[in-house]
Amino acid sequence: MERWAIEIKKEYLKFSAAHFLIFPDGSAERLHGHNYRVFCEVSGGLSQFGLVIDFTQVKPLIREIVDSLDERWLIPGEHSELTHSTRDDGVVEINYRERYYAAPSADIIILPVNNTSAENLAAYVGRLLLKKLQHNFADMEVHSMRMAVEETEGQLGVWYYRAD
Repeated sequence: MERWAIEIKKEYLKFSAAHFLIFPDGSAERLHGHNYRVFCEVSGGLSQFGLVIDFTQVKPLIREIVDSLDERWLIPGEHSELTHSTRDDGVVEINYRERYYAAPSADIIILPVNNTSAENLAAYVGRLLLKKLQHNFADMEVHSMRMAVEETEGQLGVWYYRAD
């Protein structure tokens, strides 16, 4: 069986963000940041023009997603113990066990994940890109996708999608 894909590894597909991980024992890292890089592979059938999809059509979609995460504090909105609420003055209060944080809502993005791991970030970015591809290019048949988010050089979380 033959398979075709495009792979995108551009230096500008990156974002800087703050986060902390919560470990299985309940301990948590200190608040810190990373300069994340995003890598993507999209596989699909070839069009009549010999393309899975034009690179110039995919790169802006990825860029839009990473720009939405850039210079933000990433909060896991689905963690079982971490809570967040927005005050009337627009400040978001975040509580995790004995920890309390407060920051302007414009600086925070609450993600639909249970932890802000590189794996979950890869899934978040990958799922958003898949939706954008399906919405913008209805004729394109995505067979599979691989999204990787690198938090430090050589250390990546990876998400895979395969159409059934």
